[in-house]
Amino acid sequence: MSSPKGFARFIIVLTTVTAAIMELIDTSIVNVGLSEMAGSLGVNIEDISWVITSYAIANVIIIPMTGFLAEYFGRKNYYIVSMIIFTIASYMCAQSTDLVELIIWRFVQGVGGGALLSTSQAILFDAFPPEDRPMASGLFGMGIVLGPTLGPTVGGYLIEHFSWPWMFLVNLPIGIIATILAYTFIDKKPGEGKKKESIKIDYIGIALLMVGIGTLQFVLERGEAEDWFSSDAIKVCAVLAVVGVVGFIIYELKTPHPVVNLRVMRYRPYAFTTLFTFVAGLGLFTSVFVYPVLAQRVLGFSALETGLSLLPPTLAGVIMMPIIGKVMSKGVSPIPFIVVGFILFACYSWLSADVSPDVGRWAFFFPLLVRAFGISMSQLPLINQAVAGLQPKEYAAGISLNNMIRQIGGAFGIAMANNYISHQYAQHRADMVANTYDGAPAMTERLNAITQSMITKTGDAATAGTKALSMIDRAVDKQAYYLAYLDTFHLIGIFFIVVIPLVVFLRKKKTNAPPAPIDQKAVKEAMEAAH
Repeated sequence: MSSPKGFARFIIVLTTVTAAIMELIDTSIVNVGLSEMAGSLGVNIEDISWVITSYAIANVIIIPMTGFLAEYFGRKNYYIVSMIIFTIASYMCAQSTDLVELIIWRFVQGVGGGALLSTSQAILFDAFPPEDRPMASGLFGMGIVLGPTLGPTVGGYLIEHFSWPWMFLVNLPIGIIATILAYTFIDKKPGEGKKKESIKIDYIGIALLMVGIGTLQFVLERGEAEDWFSSDAIKVCAVLAVVGVVGFIIYELKTPHPVVNLRVMRYRPYAFTTLFTFVAGLGLFTSVFVYPVLAQRVLGFSALETGLSLLPPTLAGVIMMPIIGKVMSKGVSPIPFIVVGFILFACYSWLSADVSPDVGRWAFFFPLLVRAFGISMSQLPLINQAVAGLQPKEYAAGISLNNMIRQIGGAFGIAMANNYISHQYAQHRADMVANTYDGAPAMTERLNAITQSMITKTGDAATAGTKALSMIDRAVDKQAYYLAYLDTFHLIGIFFIVVIPLVVFLRKKKTNAPPAPIDQKAVKEAMEAAH
C-alpha cells in the first residue's frame, strides 16, 4: 500500500493529531472544574473525583489491548467506532444530572478515548514512508505534549466564562469532523478485517488484565482519598491487583495467542525503554498535577491564570519536536537526546523547588520552559528507542504495552505526590507550630502587630486577638503546603537523575535489514511517551 501524498496526507496528519490531542485534553480538563461540578451535582470533592478515576481506569485497561482490537475489528473500523463512542459519551457526560450517571459515561468516554492515541499514531506513521517517519514523530509529538497542557487552560476558560458541561461539549464538533475525515481519507490496510475468523480471542487474558490493571489504577488513583490501607476497598483492590497482574503476566507468557504480547520484554532495549517511559510518564503527569495545585492553593492563581502560565513555555518547547525529528532522520543517535532531556527535567524540578512564595504568574516561565525542552528532547527519542529490536509483527503489542506503562507511571506519580505532600505538609506544619508557641518572642511580636493593625482598621478590640491568631494559623498552613510542594518537586527530580545511568542498556545491536522497519515503528512509540 503506497503512502498518501499532498492534501490526503495533510488531512490524515490533522485528523490523527487532533484526535490524540482531544483524548489527552480530557485527561486533565476536568481537574479545574471539580468544585463547580460537585456543587452542581450536590456532592463533595471526594465523590466528584471519581470522574477522573473512572476515565483513567478505562484508559489503562483499553490501551494495552488496542493492538489486538485493531487487528480483530480492522484498524480503520476500530478507530472510527472509538471516535464515535468518545464523542457520544462526551455529549452524555454533559447531559448527566447525577454523579453515578456522569461516572458511567466518563468510563465509556475513557473506553473510546483509549484507542485514539495508539491507533492515531499507527495510522499517521503508515501515511509516511520510512525515511520521513522521524519527522512525522515530531509532528505527532507536538500534539502529544500540547494536549495535557491545554487541558487546564481550556477547562479554566470554559469554567470561568460558561459552565462545566462545556468541558465535554467542546469535544462534539471536533469528534464529528474527525470522524468524517477519518472515514473519507484513511484507507484500510490490505487484508484488514478479512482474517477476523482466524483470530482467537484471549478471554482469560482480557479478564485478568481488566481485574489486575483496573484495580491497580483504582488503588493508585483513590489510595490517598481512601486513606490507603485503612480502607477495606483499598485492601481488597490491592490484593486483586497483585493476583490479577501476576496471573496476567504468567498466563500471557504461556498462551500461544495472548491479548498483550508480553514476550516483547525479552528485548533488552525495549525492556529498559519501558522503565524510562514509566519515569517520563511519572514526571509529565505529576508536574502537570503539582504545579497547578501549588499555583492555585498557595500562590492564589485562578484556574485560567494557571493554564495560561503553562501555555507559552510549552508552545516554545513544542517547536523543538519537528526539529529533533529532522535531526534524528539524519541518523543521529537518540541516546544523547534522552540523557539531555532527563537532565533538563531534573533541572526544572530543582528550579521549581527554589521559587519564592511571593511570585507573579510569569515567575515560573523559565522553569516551565526548561521542562518543555526536557520533554521535547526525551520523549521523541524514547519513542524511537521503544521498538528497537522488535520484529514487525510485534510493533503493535510493543507500542500499546509501552503506552500502558506511561499511563501507570503517571498514576503512580500522582499517587506518590499526593501521599508525599500530605506527609511533608504535616511535618512542616508541626515544625512551624513548635516555634509559634505562646510566649515565643517572634510569635508575640507578630501577634501584637496583627492585633494592633486590626484594631486600627476595625475598631473591634474584643475579637482582634482571636482574628489575629486565625490569620497566623492560615499563614502557617499556607507555608506548610508551600514547602511540601517544593519538596515534591525535588522528589520528582530524583527519579530522573537516578535512571540516567541506565541509558547504557538502551543501545541496540545494528543489523542490516531491520533498520527501516524498526525506525518506522520506533517513531510510533515516541509519540506515545510524549503524553
